[in-house]
Amino acid sequence: MKPVIAIVGCGRVGTALAKFLSEAGYGISGLASKSFSSAKRLADLTGAGRFTTIPWEITKKADIVFLTTPDSEISDTCSNIAFNEGFKRDSVVLHCSGALPSTILSSAKSCGAFIGSMHPMQSFALNEVNESPFHGIIFAVEGDAQALHIAIKIAVDLGADCISINTEDKTLYHAAAVVASNYLVTLLSLAFRLIEHAGISGSDTWKVLKPLIKGTLSNIEKAGIPAALTGPVARGDIKTVERHIKAIGEKSPELLDLYNTLGFHTIGIAKSKGTLSKKSADILKKITNRKDRKDSA
Repeated sequence: MKPVIAIVGCGRVGTALAKFLSEAGYGISGLASKSFSSAKRLADLTGAGRFTTIPWEITKKADIVFLTTPDSEISDTCSNIAFNEGFKRDSVVLHCSGALPSTILSSAKSCGAFIGSMHPMQSFALNEVNESPFHGIIFAVEGDAQALHIAIKIAVDLGADCISINTEDKTLYHAAAVVASNYLVTLLSLAFRLIEHAGISGSDTWKVLKPLIKGTLSNIEKAGIPAALTGPVARGDIKTVERHIKAIGEKSPELLDLYNTLGFHTIGIAKSKGTLSKKSADILKKITNRKDRKDSA
């Protein structure tokens, strides 16, 4: 028989966990949220019998408690539940924050609970619950050994894989996730804005760039980062890079610093690939790292 879970925080992640763990056979002792309507909505979706705005009312009988509140509220929420003796002895308390370590749940240990974190390497930007966002993804887990054992079992039941990380390295792990997800959006925004200045706009921007984006990701998956790099920096095509800098400086000067920064940090990758000479690398470093870019463009 599967363990019984409680969800505290009925946002996107909490909703997805409740729905798909329920479908995987986990019982739900209850759902809690600051918003009564949010808790009720999730209860209606999962068929959970109990929902409340008072977390310890539904956590006391749970084998596993997920704290899926906003990051800034996790520690205080855990402390309040522990103060009200809301964790069962030998239960497992987990949060899903990518940025915070499991140690912010230390107050739960006063009730005899084990603590851990399991962060889904996935974007939850949409309130989509028709298809599982967990299938085929990676959960990064850390914390007490007992909590890790449970977290890994949960990940498997959700159709996901796990990777263990050191608690002290959680911040760097999260920085990597931010770059891969959030800053990828920023990078594509740069590409979209530049191509719009070239006269391609609307739905055509994605139509034009999508095959290139997907092809690049596929090449990275197949061959790794250096081998997947193409383009003027990889070729040492200094004249093309200079033309880019001039055109962006004239039409989109606010984007020039970002373009140059990306170009500067691409030089090292090109050198690793073995297609960029030292002479060309030195020239590219100078033209992409100038402090007077705007004036010289």
